[in-house]
Amino acid sequence: MEDITLRALRILKEVDIIAAEDTRHTGLLLKHFGIKNRLESYHDYNKTKKLPFLLNQLVKGNSIAVVSDAGTPGISDPAYNLVKGALEASVPVVSVPGATAVIAGLSVSGLPTDRFVFEGFLPAKKGRKKRLTSLSTEPRTIILYEAPHRLLRTLSDILEMLGDRSIVICRELTKKFEEILRGSVSEILEIFSSGKIKGEFVLIIKGYSKKDDKHIRD
Repeated sequence: MEDITLRALRILKEVDIIAAEDTRHTGLLLKHFGIKNRLESYHDYNKTKKLPFLLNQLVKGNSIAVVSDAGTPGISDPAYNLVKGALEASVPVVSVPGATAVIAGLSVSGLPTDRFVFEGFLPAKKGRKKRLTSLSTEPRTIILYEAPHRLLRTLSDILEMLGDRSIVICRELTKKFEEILRGSVSEILEIFSSGKIKGEFVLIIKGYSKKDDKHIRD
């Protein structure tokens, strides 16, 4: 609740419609701050159906605030489609800056922050190892998102394709159960191999250096 900005609260009070990834989740936020504006759901599973309705509202002159469950809308979520559609319809789009896990995690990682690449979620199946192979010689710090049920698989794939590099795992950033773990990929993999894995994860991986050549040749 404390991560939201004063500007964001003002915008939420002023707009005609609030398009939320999860209306129940956003509803708790709005209730906490006494905001009663119209809520519409807009998420990955209804984006194709809901997009024309929201764009029509914008063309009519109504204002819409897009809210994600956490982090910044448009970063690995369907807000991108709404932004793109609005711009194509000549509707102005304004950014209301707030917390995003990419930058929050990178800033406390202890890995180089001057140059980095954000890859979002790896493909769940097809193209997964191909994507990691393309990153095996990436010199910039690499940032990924991952869901709890795929974390072990992703760590194993990183170990196989990139080697036993330094990695930082950020779990539930800025939330009640925030946790940040630093170590080699194999060390972090061992930690998470026992017990139930919960939360949303940001993986920050040290970029390639020449000492990784041996692993890549092997």
